[in-house]
Amino acid sequence: MMSNLDAPARMSSPEQQIESLREQLNRYNYLYYVLDRPEIDDATYDRLYHQLVGLEQEHPALITSDSPTQRVGDAPLKLFETVKHPVRLYSLDNVFSEEELIAWEKRVEKLLDRPDSSIDYVAELKIDGLAVTLLYENGHLVRGATRGNGTEGENITSNLKTIKSIPLKIPVTGDAKVPDRVEIRGEVFMPKEAFIQLNQERNLRGEPEFANPRNAGAGSVRQLDPRITASRNLDAFFYGATVLEAGQAPLPKNHWAMLETLSAWGFKTNPGKQHCQGLQEIMAFVHHWDQRRRELSFATDGVVVKVNPLVWQDELGYTAKSPRWAVAFKYVPEVLETRVVEIEFSVGRTGVITPVAIMEPVFISGSTVQRATLHNFEELAKKDVRPGDTVKVQKAAEIIPEVIEVVLAKRPASAHEPVLPPAHCPVCEAPVVAIPGEVALRCGNPSGCPAQVLRRLQHWVSKGALDIDGVGPALLEQLVESRLVESPADLYKLSVDDFLTLERMALKSAENAYTAIQKSKQQPLARLINGLGIRHVGQETAILLAQTFGSIPAISEASLETLTQIPGVGEKVAESIVVFFADAGNQQLLAQLRDSGFALQETESNAASQATSTLFQDQTFVLTGTLPTLSRQEASDLIRAHGGKISGSVSKKTDYVLAGTEAGSKLAKAEQLGVKIISESDLLAKLDSAVSEDPS
Repeated sequence: MMSNLDAPARMSSPEQQIESLREQLNRYNYLYYVLDRPEIDDATYDRLYHQLVGLEQEHPALITSDSPTQRVGDAPLKLFETVKHPVRLYSLDNVFSEEELIAWEKRVEKLLDRPDSSIDYVAELKIDGLAVTLLYENGHLVRGATRGNGTEGENITSNLKTIKSIPLKIPVTGDAKVPDRVEIRGEVFMPKEAFIQLNQERNLRGEPEFANPRNAGAGSVRQLDPRITASRNLDAFFYGATVLEAGQAPLPKNHWAMLETLSAWGFKTNPGKQHCQGLQEIMAFVHHWDQRRRELSFATDGVVVKVNPLVWQDELGYTAKSPRWAVAFKYVPEVLETRVVEIEFSVGRTGVITPVAIMEPVFISGSTVQRATLHNFEELAKKDVRPGDTVKVQKAAEIIPEVIEVVLAKRPASAHEPVLPPAHCPVCEAPVVAIPGEVALRCGNPSGCPAQVLRRLQHWVSKGALDIDGVGPALLEQLVESRLVESPADLYKLSVDDFLTLERMALKSAENAYTAIQKSKQQPLARLINGLGIRHVGQETAILLAQTFGSIPAISEASLETLTQIPGVGEKVAESIVVFFADAGNQQLLAQLRDSGFALQETESNAASQATSTLFQDQTFVLTGTLPTLSRQEASDLIRAHGGKISGSVSKKTDYVLAGTEAGSKLAKAEQLGVKIISESDLLAKLDSAVSEDPS
């Protein structure tokens, strides 16, 4: 029996199949990313997605810009095109107190000549993100741009397409109609959880952390490579629409109806909004969210208040830079004073030395703060923070503790001298080096500095790298302090007895740690590459390198020119890769890893344990040529996930040859031996039938 999800497969027309799949996938995206109400599991979604990809590759004339497959795929840009907005974008005036808000309302009443009437308002939480506009023609997204100077912005269409909550085609519901041409306005932001995860990854790579979610989100949207944007888990809320050509669509009469219309058109609107009558209800809304905003998944720095009727908005008009019918009530950040106990120098994985203020504990914005990074020694000198100083502290975007300034009036008479950059590493006493063109100072002893060794090990065992469960920071610190481990390769020389020499280590815990470490030898190549800690090489670049080269030796031998030709690998990243593999110490590490059992290339040793079905159990595949949509790694992963094996050469024992364009001698040998040859669409069809077939 076939499920409803297999309806496209029964249709004879490719156009019908493609359109049906697009409608299904767009609907599932809307349910998941806008309504937060998923209806199918990820595996089913992926199957439908790959089915659509295969059909579109077989019928490229049917590919449209609003297809779910077009969210990521454009080549990296050399620069952003400047585009002119159809209608100017204005910025909001700010108020910081109830008195200022009352004064604003008085001006509104006077301009509307309604001194005794209660003004109809809408209040929305102000998102601390990047303002964007989306241009839709006949319901299709044709352009996305930044606010820019209000008149002109940057064309970032390819990047905005990667954000799953932005519809490529407006999926109207009920009787809603879409204008022929409409500009949608909103705010792109990075959720707090995504921001914290991104900073953790950057910290482990020795890269500077973003100061707040807004900076991180804005930087992510303005990447020249859309794949980087796609990896950042951005989101967006929308709050306005300017109808350029109405067509048959009735226009909303007020802002609240506009928000409801946007929801009906499939756009995600701010959950923190309220229709208010008069200032009393507005201030109740403001106070309510001032208490709860730290619980939100996104950063907010105030409340936007708008006159609700659109006809009143038109009557009020604009000043030179702001609408008279809207204002932003800004929350005052919670700023408290505390005393700096000392300035500590922290040493990161790549040797970067960072000054950190250690303070007397202070409870601020929902948690106790005792440490705040001062980022670098230029920042430390600029703020002139010294031990004993009283400082003002806040949390940037309610997340990251930061020292705002020193309260000089409270600086003690016997104040310390200004804190100077160290000449030697605070951990290993090695000389500190300054890299030309960089603000950061580094410890010049990468292999012998215990702090760098510990941070590299923490990166090695982390989720994005070798993912060694049960080997955490405390255990690694003991291993480094006891000199049992000085590099990742040393982890694989440890015995259960070695673990038992550590404090508070029971036999079961020792056995679990040993087993987890040994098991990590079977991790995919991309994880191993990421674990090596090559500067500027994170998870995405590691996957690119694994897919392109297939082995560590091949990457090691690649030239700078070869590396820079890989989409997504710029010159700076390529230089880091070349420098890493030219280092004798790193080559020694790789040799030790190989001797301990790492294949240093893709391996099938754990394919059976990862299999989701036995469709290809004990069947051997050989891949040749370029597949329409799947990389070789993706196709190999799909085959292995269903019990199959991958071989590099064709023989009589080969069950299938998966052939793409420009297939060479392997295809000819398969034909000679009578081995069954299949295409990517054949493979996906087999997978589709296996997943969708009703076991009853």
